[in-house]
Amino acid sequence: MVKTVTNEVVTAEELGGASVHATKSSIADGAYENDVETLLQMRRLLDFLPSNNTDGVPEWPSFDDIEREEPSLDTLIPDNPNKPYDIKELITKVVDEGDFFELAETFAKNIVTGFGRVAGKTVGFVANQPMVLAGVLDSDASRKAARFVRFCDAFNIPIVTFVDVPGFLPGTAQEYGGLIKHGAKLLFAYSQCTVPLVTVITRKAYGGAFDVMASKEIGADMNYAWPTAQIAVMGAKGAVEIIFRADIGDAEKIAARTKEYEDRFLSPFVAAERGYIDDVIMPHSTRKRIARALAMLKDKQVEVPMKKHDNLPL
Repeated sequence: MVKTVTNEVVTAEELGGASVHATKSSIADGAYENDVETLLQMRRLLDFLPSNNTDGVPEWPSFDDIEREEPSLDTLIPDNPNKPYDIKELITKVVDEGDFFELAETFAKNIVTGFGRVAGKTVGFVANQPMVLAGVLDSDASRKAARFVRFCDAFNIPIVTFVDVPGFLPGTAQEYGGLIKHGAKLLFAYSQCTVPLVTVITRKAYGGAFDVMASKEIGADMNYAWPTAQIAVMGAKGAVEIIFRADIGDAEKIAARTKEYEDRFLSPFVAAERGYIDDVIMPHSTRKRIARALAMLKDKQVEVPMKKHDNLPL
């Protein structure tokens, strides 16, 4: 039929197979080798989910200490801000017993979504992945994260967000594809959340991408930052080359201006002074601080105004 209508030669698998829908169309959240593996993974997923939207998240007995500290997280962030690291390592060291179930693993790999448990209770995780495209947000990543956030909110599952985002992906392909509208979906999803929202900024949090990743301004309850966090409109190098474009030929002046910009604007303590984050925390205490925040927010109630429906940016 495809060949008759469009003259395109394609196999059934290439047209609509499991791998296509798991990696390109995002219709499927996962693809497995056989039916047995699929059923086992489905059981594991359902263990994280409540029976309905009013039951509350399931609670499982955990032998993992809530106060556990992870000294290895203190060296997770490379000294060079342009070097990647695996955000999944952070997630697995924060959740109970390292049990993390990732959704849509092969689609939009620059953002990670999935379920874990903290203090025995299910938590949804959204995290930028510096290992892929430096963790930037593009159209696919925005849609993937927005749908996950909406799902968690629908079933009263608290959300923890790990932020290391240098911005939105530039280029004509993204702009023509409606990046602004897709990015707005993630912004909308977070801003409409009524569940507990805890955010941890590990490294870069630049520009509009920082805003849509569960920032304080769109309703996050607790925003923490590691000492390595850089919170600004844009990176130091790009900002200096715009502000001091007359000095671009002078390497020493540019280096001095870059250092000045980093000290004055990129420090998380500056953001804390201005109320953009609640506290600067040590990486090794991340699990403990997240657990305390979630415990504090467990009875969170949000009154939303009466209306027919929201104008979702479809």
